[in-house]
Amino acid sequence: MTIAARLRVAALPALAVVLVSGVLAVQLANGGGRYSPLRPAASCVIQPASSVSTGIDGLTEEIVLTGLAAAACQTGVTREAFVLQIAQPGAHTDAQINALRAGLLTAVDVLKAAGKLPKASQLAREAVDASNLSGFQKTAIRAIPDSLIDKALTTDDVLRRTINDLDLRALLTNLDNRPALAKQVDSAISKAVMESLGNDLH
Repeated sequence: MTIAARLRVAALPALAVVLVSGVLAVQLANGGGRYSPLRPAASCVIQPASSVSTGIDGLTEEIVLTGLAAAACQTGVTREAFVLQIAQPGAHTDAQINALRAGLLTAVDVLKAAGKLPKASQLAREAVDASNLSGFQKTAIRAIPDSLIDKALTTDDVLRRTINDLDLRALLTNLDNRPALAKQVDSAISKAVMESLGNDLH
């Protein structure tokens, strides 16, 4: 090995020390010495969540995120802790299921107060499109004017009916199976819309 090569090898540890010192200096200059992790948001400060998705998918996401915070508040833990509890495999307690359902119902109220719920006609149209109804039934429902649907139905009532009919235990077992989860939610919304239309448009 030449002298120049030996010098380069000897200089590498010194260069590493200089680079690490530079990184540490930058971190300390920007408050790294006083770093503390962010605290989880207070679950009892319930704000309507937002979603980048649209339609029923986006609405479902907003209800779930807002509802998880409300459910966590009810059980006295953070939203993150509650999510970790219900994401565990196995049976869920009645208290967890009841808190989740109450939280989702609260989310509907919060989103309604924030003016974030779509018109009933918009929800009904999308639910009909996603339903397993026959083509004839879909055509018949699509022929109903939006104004009549909006007069007969309220979105919050349809959503409350959907949440009350949801099998939350089955839903929690499908958390890692998004197609099955979406099918269950779409089916519940479609059922609630159809029942509401059947009851209110007679």
